Amino acid sequence: MAETIKVLVPEEQVNQRIEELGRKISEDYAGRHVHLICVLKGGVFFMCELAKRITVPVSMDFMSVSSYGSGTESSGVVKIVKDLDEPLQDKDVIIVEDIIDSGRTLYHLMKILGERGPKSMHICTLLDKPERRVKDVHVDYVGFNIPDEFVVGYGLDYDQRYRNLPYIGVVEGVK
Repeated sequence: MAETIKVLVPEEQVNQRIEELGRKISEDYAGRHVHLICVLKGGVFFMCELAKRITVPVSMDFMSVSSYGSGTESSGVVKIVKDLDEPLQDKDVIIVEDIIDSGRTLYHLMKILGERGPKSMHICTLLDKPERRVKDVHVDYVGFNIPDEFVVGYGLDYDQRYRNLPYIGVVEGVK
């Protein structure tokens, strides 16, 4: 079945905003090393592009946390599918997300990672839906605030499809 995808944020605009975020992070972390944690799978596209635009030393690790089923709504159940490979003790950490809506997953993740002793911990997301927030999480770096629509592309999927789109799109007819 082929859904209709409407472009919400064109590729050029996504690239420009990631460049700006990389510049801001580089300024904020001048003279330090930043450790990026990618929340898989969706965040990998964004983190790779972001890391290329950060000028301070960068290391990366990956974590898979599940809170979604095959539908479009959060299940509310958060489970660590793949944990980090490296310790966080005394590191300046930025958690990199593709999208934040309810904040449930991130709230849980921040508690877990905070117990591992990072020097600092901040959040960077490509997309934010602050009006959907049910858990209070502070997002330090936001690519775009978007309306409450179901989006795909740039790592975001609909039943594992459309991750590879180079832009952010809305799947027509899906809520």
